[in-house]
Amino acid sequence: MGATSDHPVVARVRPLPWAIALGLAWWGLYRSLEPMSRWLTHHAMGLPADSHLGQAVAFFIYETPKVLLLLTIVVFVVGMIRSFFTPERTRALLAGRRESVGNVLAAGLGVATPFCSCSAVPLFIGFVSAGVPLGVTLSFLIAAPMVNEIALGLLLSLFGWKIAAIYLGTGLTIAIVAGWVIGRMKMERFIEDWVRAAPVAPSPGVTDQPTPRSGAPSSGDEMTPTPGTAWADRLADGRAAVVDIVGRVWIFVVLGIAVGAGIHGYVPQDFLAAVMGRGAWWSVPVAVVLGVPMYSNAAGIVPVVQALVAKGAALGTVLAFMMSVIALSLPEAILLRKVLRPTLLATFFAVVATGILATGYLFNAIL
Repeated sequence: MGATSDHPVVARVRPLPWAIALGLAWWGLYRSLEPMSRWLTHHAMGLPADSHLGQAVAFFIYETPKVLLLLTIVVFVVGMIRSFFTPERTRALLAGRRESVGNVLAAGLGVATPFCSCSAVPLFIGFVSAGVPLGVTLSFLIAAPMVNEIALGLLLSLFGWKIAAIYLGTGLTIAIVAGWVIGRMKMERFIEDWVRAAPVAPSPGVTDQPTPRSGAPSSGDEMTPTPGTAWADRLADGRAAVVDIVGRVWIFVVLGIAVGAGIHGYVPQDFLAAVMGRGAWWSVPVAVVLGVPMYSNAAGIVPVVQALVAKGAALGTVLAFMMSVIALSLPEAILLRKVLRPTLLATFFAVVATGILATGYLFNAIL
């Protein structure tokens, strides 16, 4: 038997040195971004540092590679984590749980698992068919897009652990409380009849569902690597996630940074502070109303959040805007309408919007 088949594990660990080398190269490039952006803007292009155009261009040239580099490393790590989860395992963990415990567990799993709002319909059908209570199911479906793991990683990198912790804590609280409240309202009768009649089956169409490897358990029940699932395979999962996700969202990131550059360079700080500052009581509901139709992925909205905060917008207002963009988008409403009747869909949006408004007002008051 050849060397390759005699030593499969040795062959699998070969990507590790490459991952280390690429990590060091990533760090060196990241550290050089700020001086490179200043040189390009103010020396190569000759734009004055105190001009509106100079400030906007400097922001764009610096933030575009910075956010894309951060996005790449965050997606790489998340891609490795995603290899541990399948929709079937998540559904099995939630089935049969008491509502109060189930809401907490569902919200936590919503943060940890890689499912976005586009997965709402197949996940909802699978959870309801498996006997997961409605309120528990909704806690998961709220947390999954709202507390996005990519947004959490970007916020941690750009703003520090305090703001990232605020985002995580408030998002989890909204998901837990909203799911519990809707569960207490006993609104199961407002689920479409065909959903309740659907047979239990693997959730079709769920994005980012890992494919079992040769020798790996297909049920997804194992949470640690097995001999057939070496860590070299996890690195391959991370690389595949970067190619897939960054390849799909980079244009939204660039557009978001372009919007942020315009805000940074041209919007007066006093004006933005007056419109989105703590003193304007109406700023939080306006931010939520503006956020709902502005559908964007989390990676695309974070640069806009960064520019708003830098210009003096209140953190609570900006968080409310960000959460409404991610968790209350019109595309998600259209998807959920396939499985929820209008009364339950309106209740779902009203409860989540109330939680987002409360978050905005609370943090404007205490920060």
